[in-house]
Amino acid sequence: MKAEMERILSLSDGDSSAELQKYLSSLTADKLTTLITSSALKGKTIGIIIKAIFKGSPPGCSEGSTRRLLLYQHCIPLCESGDLQNEVAADVIGLLMLETHTLVGPSLAKLAELFVEEIKAGKIGNGKSLELFPTVLTAMTACEMLSYGKGELSGEQYKKQLINSLCSSRWDSQCVIHLTTMFRDVPLSSEELRFVVEKVLRMFSKLDLQEIPPLVYQLLLLSAKGCKKQVLDGIIIYFKQQDLHHQEEQKDGESLDLEVQSIPQDQLRHVEGTVILHIVFGVRLDHELGREFLKSIKASYGDLCPFSVALLLSVARIQRYEEQVFELFKGAIVKSFKDEQLLQGSKFLQDLLLGHCSVAEMILDTVKSSVFGWDHVTQSLVQLGFFLMDTFGPKPGPFGKTTEGSATVARTPTQLACKLGGQVLLQGFKLHEAIRGEILEQVLNRLVTKTVSPINHFLELFSDIVTSAPMILLESSSKVTETFDHLSYLPLATVQGLLKAVQPLLKVSMSMKDALILVLRKAMFSSQLDGRKSAVTGFLLLLKNFKVLGSLTSSQCSQTFSSSQIQVDVHSRYNAAANEAFCLEILSSLRRCLGQQADVRLMLYEGFYDVLRRNSQLASSIMQTLFSQLRRYYEPEQDLLPPVKLHPCITAHGEQIHLQEPLAHLVCCTVQCLLWHKNMRQSAKISAYDSDDDDDDKDEDEGYQSELQTILESITKRMIKSEMEDFELDKSAEFSTASSVGVKNNIYAVLVIGLYEVLMEYNFVKANYSKSAFEELLELFNCYHKLCEILREKSGKGRQPSNKTPRSLLSMGFISTLLTVLLRDSSQSREEALSVLRSSGEFVRYAFSVAVQKIQQLEDSGVTDGPDGQSSDSTFRFWCEMTSVLMWRYINVPSAVEDAGKKEKRSSLSQLSLEGLLGIFTACQQRYPDKMTKLLSSIDNLEDVAEPEDGEEMNYCYIRQFQRALFAQLSRGEEEFNSKEAQLLVSILSVLSLHLKPSSQQFVQMITWTVKICKETSFEDSALSKGLLALLFSLHVLFKSPASLLLELCQDIHSQLGDIDQDVEVEKQCHFAIVNMKTATAAALQVLSQVDKVLDEVDWLIGRKRSHKSSPEGTQSAGQQNPAEKAVTLQIGSLLTALNELVQTALHLGTCTITLLRVLSRTYTILTTLVKYYIQVCASQSSKLPSRFEKLVKLSGSHLTPQCYGFITYVQGGESSAGGADKKKKKKEVNTAATAKLLRQTKAIPNLIFSIEQYEKYLITLSKKSKVNLMQYMKLSTSRDFRINTATLDAALQEQDNTVAVASQEAEETQEPPKKKRKQ
Repeated sequence: MKAEMERILSLSDGDSSAELQKYLSSLTADKLTTLITSSALKGKTIGIIIKAIFKGSPPGCSEGSTRRLLLYQHCIPLCESGDLQNEVAADVIGLLMLETHTLVGPSLAKLAELFVEEIKAGKIGNGKSLELFPTVLTAMTACEMLSYGKGELSGEQYKKQLINSLCSSRWDSQCVIHLTTMFRDVPLSSEELRFVVEKVLRMFSKLDLQEIPPLVYQLLLLSAKGCKKQVLDGIIIYFKQQDLHHQEEQKDGESLDLEVQSIPQDQLRHVEGTVILHIVFGVRLDHELGREFLKSIKASYGDLCPFSVALLLSVARIQRYEEQVFELFKGAIVKSFKDEQLLQGSKFLQDLLLGHCSVAEMILDTVKSSVFGWDHVTQSLVQLGFFLMDTFGPKPGPFGKTTEGSATVARTPTQLACKLGGQVLLQGFKLHEAIRGEILEQVLNRLVTKTVSPINHFLELFSDIVTSAPMILLESSSKVTETFDHLSYLPLATVQGLLKAVQPLLKVSMSMKDALILVLRKAMFSSQLDGRKSAVTGFLLLLKNFKVLGSLTSSQCSQTFSSSQIQVDVHSRYNAAANEAFCLEILSSLRRCLGQQADVRLMLYEGFYDVLRRNSQLASSIMQTLFSQLRRYYEPEQDLLPPVKLHPCITAHGEQIHLQEPLAHLVCCTVQCLLWHKNMRQSAKISAYDSDDDDDDKDEDEGYQSELQTILESITKRMIKSEMEDFELDKSAEFSTASSVGVKNNIYAVLVIGLYEVLMEYNFVKANYSKSAFEELLELFNCYHKLCEILREKSGKGRQPSNKTPRSLLSMGFISTLLTVLLRDSSQSREEALSVLRSSGEFVRYAFSVAVQKIQQLEDSGVTDGPDGQSSDSTFRFWCEMTSVLMWRYINVPSAVEDAGKKEKRSSLSQLSLEGLLGIFTACQQRYPDKMTKLLSSIDNLEDVAEPEDGEEMNYCYIRQFQRALFAQLSRGEEEFNSKEAQLLVSILSVLSLHLKPSSQQFVQMITWTVKICKETSFEDSALSKGLLALLFSLHVLFKSPASLLLELCQDIHSQLGDIDQDVEVEKQCHFAIVNMKTATAAALQVLSQVDKVLDEVDWLIGRKRSHKSSPEGTQSAGQQNPAEKAVTLQIGSLLTALNELVQTALHLGTCTITLLRVLSRTYTILTTLVKYYIQVCASQSSKLPSRFEKLVKLSGSHLTPQCYGFITYVQGGESSAGGADKKKKKKEVNTAATAKLLRQTKAIPNLIFSIEQYEKYLITLSKKSKVNLMQYMKLSTSRDFRINTATLDAALQEQDNTVAVASQEAEETQEPPKKKRKQ
């Protein structure tokens, strides 16, 4: 063997190749291959041997070409065997590649077949030989003809057949990456490339997870040739399936208490992270890849998954795509929330679509997954969070005013998107240390800079960050401290929110606390009023939260944060003993505020009670402060009236009068603090907690208490004796706000009214159910009532007197107690005293009015005036107590006995009870929907309500109570019927019904009852009719589609109002008695509103079908419809039938007709959208139009379009219904003119005609595409033609002649000389 090798080498060195050729010919094939193998294994001379063989095998002769083929056929498996060193194999392949172009066509074909067979057999090991395959295929394409089977193919065709065969065969998983790499060098047509990409993507599931990233990398390089969308979609779908599979495994594991994971989560996430990096790298190099990716995502929001969300966020790091990606997220998130709401509110859609993909959940999943080393995602998550909060946060109200109340539960898509932004940032802050500094800095920057826009959402986020990670935040305490420097320039609401949020930090950081105190002291002397108010807010918050040693614990003092670290630090470093000097120092600073403006003092008075309740050891200092302030305005001479000095309470600046001292609030604060302190001292005595050491303090406290009680008793007695004249507030006093005297009197009146209220509360608590004390209280009320009546009369001059109750200073707790004892206390010992108060109807009404006012405040803003008004727990407790009392009052005292209130045109107590209950239920639904069951369980007064097992059953028990009450109202005659009360009952039922599950039996019973009421109630009350129909629709859409209901209502409206053609007699129908002559217009508006909602659903469904038209669910057999298309067709058909009735109805010209024209226009627009959908279907599939759709087109042409043009003529003509005296006729003429002007401005008619014509235009296009003449059902209209109606013209001329005749007759009857006529 060595001799042959040396012989070949020596001959190859010579100049003549003939001898070499002759020698090689003498060697057998086996000998030659053995020689090559031996040489390759040694690795030294293989290159020279191969070159010698090529030299001695001329490609022109058959022997040379056969030997070359033999060389290739032997070397390819040899390189794949793994026996050769990598360098040797690489050299061999390199040499073979250089000579491939010399091979003849048949040899190339055999070589290509060899490669294919090797691949099919799975013999490709290290993939070295595959580097040669592209060269072979490229050389093959240059061949003109190659034999294939019994025929011949061109080189290009042969290559295509090979690739097709290769992609159709089974690939060994080990060679997938090698093959993908190989195809990069093969010239491929677009169809061949698609075959290859599809095959590689199918192989994803067969590969080990760790092999996916390198394969993706090769695929992305291959995508430079094309099929970018296909490659990206395939990668995303693969990881979407992996995520779903992983979730199912987790669910199965939880249900079986086992861990069944085929792929560990951390491994999957790491692989996903690597793949994302590869794709982003590809996008940076190939912008076409980025454009295809974004285009693909935009086309199908519904196909988003956690992997594609993470990929989008990574792509957002590339500057040119940042804006596009966030806009895409914005659209996807809002659309997802809107779709979710649409699905939740419609049984019709729920039956068609089983599940909904929540983009919000995917984004939050991405945040959780980002802990697995996804650093390329975290920065974009921060940007996304702030982008959502900035874009969807609350906006400023009119004139830049911020309208921020207590936050309600997020409900609208924009609110939910803003909340999602906050969740992303909060989770990101918890999980990633690297982004904490940036999140904190950006939040604080927004708190400082956004002084015009509402920033409640940022305050909530900051508070959540502090609560969840207080010790982490201490590392960035300098940033928080810097924010304090801006406090005096920030809006008060921002300061309050910010300081509440940082309270946990102040307890553990001495430097932060010191920095804040320094800033607050400076703010106390700020030239700006808001700065001083901010200082008061800050100091009061500090006093509430830093407990002094020995402070009595209160159940309401529980902290809102629970960090064990904080509790440890509070008790170790800054304990209660060290806080006393600190708190007393703050109190001395706050005393300076008592000489400032009324607003600053007011804040102080409103805050002192909360401070005292949480920090009882400060009682002595606070009571001293209040006592000394009160003495300034108290008249010590017992014989002088009034007992308070009102003149120092006001101040004048030129002509303007301002309030200087809110005296009523000062007395209110003093009374509340005194009563609370008294209770605490009593409870302390009972528990025998006091020691002998604090006797001096005790005596001092009792001294203040007794002196204060004396002053308050004196004020009470003298206020009762005082006449209005003593306050310069008699009936002759001026109350006009235009003059300084009027302003002064108004201020005095408000102060005196407040004083009366505060004294009433104090005397009630102090009275201990004494009859004489209650008589005094009633005298106080009479004085209060008298002054209120004077104010009402004066403020209502020139118009009807106002019945609005002034904003009350009574506390929530007192109102609750007062109403409870007035209505439900039946103990004998209190009977005599309470009868004094119960005997006064005005006093009882006043108590109800104040209760309703407090409830209304809580509904509007979530907080109310007075003690505990800011506490959510106290608020909810108040709601529970009030619900119980008001419910008892309404159920047990029939409203029929309250005739007096009705005669006076005031709300009855029953009505006030219902207003209160509606306010409570609405507020609870908006702010604490989860607590509704707890609220209802507090009602313990209904005898016939058994203790239900679950919340829904309890809810339905109370719904039945209100149903009975409404039925009783509706059973009365017209004279006894109380419309307002019935409307309130309907509103309450609407709120309570929100808590019934649509699948429950109670919900079905509720619908049945509502339908029955609507069918049997015949009161001519538009407001009640509107409320009942709204309730009916809101329930019905959650049960089934309301299409049949709409048709019956439209028939009733048509029957009641008559036809637009007066000669046509409408068949009398009465499905729903609630629709009558007076309520028909209101019912029509309600029906049109519901039609609009149904059109929304249909439009959404068509849009969804259009976006998924290429998916498998979009294909169907000829003439058949899938469920969604069928539902759309049937739904529109039902609406057309209903609108056919309405469009022939003689509706009153005005809002109703304009609304109908708009709804008709929208109906045609949606019909046009449906036609466009079928045009696309016909273009992509040669399928026949569904028969249902043809029937729908026929229905629109026969039952709607002609009637629409008739209705347009009716509206333009302004025809009014027959009958009526001359006055009515004139009034109708005026209304008709106004309506005609309104119609011209709204352009409703031109829009409708345009919509009809667009519909017909696309029908013509569809007719051509589908080869079905759809226009045979459409009739040309003459509505827009110029026309002279001869009958109308004759009537107008006749009327003109009559007018001229009457005028000439009147002229003859007058004695004036005839005037000369001008020549014609």
